[in-house]
Amino acid sequence: MNSTRRVVVTGLGAVTPIGNDVNAFWQNLLAGVCGIDMITSFPTEDMPVKIAGEVKDFKPEEYGIEPAFARKQDRFTLLGVAAAWQAVRQSGLDSAEGGNIDPFRYGVYVGSGIGGFTTQMRETEKLLNDGPKWVSPLFVPTMIANIAAGNIAIRNNACGPCLPVVTACATSTHAIGEAYRAIRHGYADAIIAGGTEAVVLPLAIAGFANAKALTRAENPKYASLPFNKNRGGFVLSEGAAMLVLEEYEHAVARGAEVLAEVCGYGNTCDAHHVTAPRPDGKTQAAAMRQALDEAGYTSDDVLYINAHGTGTALNDTSETAAYKIALGEDAYKAHISSIKGSIGHMLGAAGAAEAVVSVLALKHGIVPPTINLDEPDPECDLDYTPNKPVEAPLTMAISDSLGFGGHNGCVAFKKI
Repeated sequence: MNSTRRVVVTGLGAVTPIGNDVNAFWQNLLAGVCGIDMITSFPTEDMPVKIAGEVKDFKPEEYGIEPAFARKQDRFTLLGVAAAWQAVRQSGLDSAEGGNIDPFRYGVYVGSGIGGFTTQMRETEKLLNDGPKWVSPLFVPTMIANIAAGNIAIRNNACGPCLPVVTACATSTHAIGEAYRAIRHGYADAIIAGGTEAVVLPLAIAGFANAKALTRAENPKYASLPFNKNRGGFVLSEGAAMLVLEEYEHAVARGAEVLAEVCGYGNTCDAHHVTAPRPDGKTQAAAMRQALDEAGYTSDDVLYINAHGTGTALNDTSETAAYKIALGEDAYKAHISSIKGSIGHMLGAAGAAEAVVSVLALKHGIVPPTINLDEPDPECDLDYTPNKPVEAPLTMAISDSLGFGGHNGCVAFKKI
């Protein structure tokens, strides 16, 4: 195994509530656009929460998806395939015979927090209302959480390692981190890594709302409030995001554009509670410190932190505490923001969307804002980039994610 191999990003893809491609996503994020609105995909008269971050005007055919394929797949798979299509097109990878990568050195690490929830609901209704003979023979291979990864591998002839990760809201951060390790240690030359989620559904809304996790705010444009003292819970959203990670020499040899270097990864568990984060921030900080140490962070770096920043009472204070533990006094000079004010919480896809933003922040030297941060929580006293983007000579970025079950992940990127 070769642990000195460098890993870089050569492709990005995103389908989000504020844009169905990377450029639209990034420009709307900088402009402070909020993609949260009243739910349109199902009636909400009896629902405890009526707002969400829905992907709008998604047309599968715009991403090379055939109508026959689209009809048979769950929405989470279609969103993931679309984001992967964007990332692979930007990277220029081609695993066909005579292409520029060995298919057996080309992998897919794409996870989902829940998987085919739309399919589960539809087929369960059939079972209960009409009987077992009406359940689709495609039910299982459409619903299982690994099937987005499987379909992305099929469509890209990626015959190397394929590892779907399921760690709730930390899913796609862990997928990117594990892909980084696989390439660094020589098991692959390139991996499509990220996450996808499509759970804006009555059952998910009811479950999260009854668990007191979702905000009950009625104004969708002032509902997701990371680090704001008025915050009352997160806003459920959907989408997908992907990165193509590639071994540096392999990317250079084929003339690929290198967007950033992946340079660190941390993975810890709170071992504390199934839904509440560890309040002292110690285990979350340990994941951040692992990534920072591996990345070679020093106080001379101009650091951007893409926060998990859910807008729940417990997350934002414990995350702030974790930054102070991980960085000491450097926490006060770090540029930090949460994009969940703009797009809500994409669950298993959130970390990948935030990793995409971290790469773009480094590339362009711009810190995206935390919108709706008009009344900061006194306990969240760091620089959370309120409301407007800030130009900064960023040299390093970390993106951290904290998931139900106590899963903590952090990925570090370096400007190149």
